[in-house]
Amino acid sequence: MKLKEITDCLEEYAPLAYQESYDNAGLICGSHNMEITAALICLDSTEAVIDEAIASGCNLVIAHHPIVFSGLKKFNGKNYVERVIIKAIQNNVAIYAAHTNLDNVYNGVNAKIAEKLGLINCRVLAPQKNLLKKLVTFCPEEQAEKVRTALFDAGAGHIGNYDECSFYASGTGTFRAGEGADPFVGGIGKQHHENEIKIETIYPQHIESKLLKALLNSHPYEVPAYDLISITNSYSTIGAGLTGELPVEAVEIDFLNHLKNTMKAGSLRYTALLGRRVKKVAICGGSGSFLLNDAIKSGADIFVTADFKYHQFFDAENKIVIADIGHYETEQFTVELFSDILKKKFSTFAVLVSKTNTNPVKYL
Repeated sequence: MKLKEITDCLEEYAPLAYQESYDNAGLICGSHNMEITAALICLDSTEAVIDEAIASGCNLVIAHHPIVFSGLKKFNGKNYVERVIIKAIQNNVAIYAAHTNLDNVYNGVNAKIAEKLGLINCRVLAPQKNLLKKLVTFCPEEQAEKVRTALFDAGAGHIGNYDECSFYASGTGTFRAGEGADPFVGGIGKQHHENEIKIETIYPQHIESKLLKALLNSHPYEVPAYDLISITNSYSTIGAGLTGELPVEAVEIDFLNHLKNTMKAGSLRYTALLGRRVKKVAICGGSGSFLLNDAIKSGADIFVTADFKYHQFFDAENKIVIADIGHYETEQFTVELFSDILKKKFSTFAVLVSKTNTNPVKYL
């Protein structure tokens, strides 16, 4: 199949609009028009992974971490990033990455960790703001349902675990068609009064062009009236980290042992135990120290993440237990997530999980 079919599938699940400003998720090298025979899934697209892809007959590598974060000015193989890109291009292997966009969606990286740990009642730890907008439009009563359905089909109307959310209000619209107009109702040069429905619905702003196209194609008026309104509401299903609950409370040290074994951690760094049961758990795949205050505010008993610096451990201040299990360890099961997404969409497409361990950290 074409590479674009695969990237469209991944970006429908984790839109690129949800990546952080520093990130470089998306197609790193290759063409969307490439014919893809098989894909190799990994955490890091290292040289060894590219070699594995070539040997396995895969001309697409799908990674969690982008191999390129900043601009490359020369391609002479002086570092591993340049060598990976050179080898991939020479062997016609495309590289795609879904990074913080996959972290920030509700059913993303953190949901996979929660699944492994057996957490229930999960919620986004730090929902993002300023991602949502409201569309308000007006149309004749008889066409209102058609317009509303088109907006829902385009992706509008999602609030938490609910969809097809909108608000209707009846009223009277007025207009006068000028010369050259082709009015759906009313006549040229005469003011017309029409019983209309006001439709309000919410949408993530990255689908705005798609939504407007759906509106214009479904609306009966030659020139539909509509408003686009920015709102500051938090987007409850998009953001950093996740919280969840254990089905049964656990003793702190028992939970830490469960965590170490389940996440296959070579070591586990943690702050002083507080002598209380663990019920609520905050998690963040990768480097999550920036979420410590959010984890404390959420009422979590323990915060599972990676890459805490020495002095940051003091910030727990006996309010929460920090459990740092390692960057690779928190994200290793992302390959399963990629596999699940692609196999659900393309049941006959060849998806291979890399056998290369790309963890640069070793434990003695």
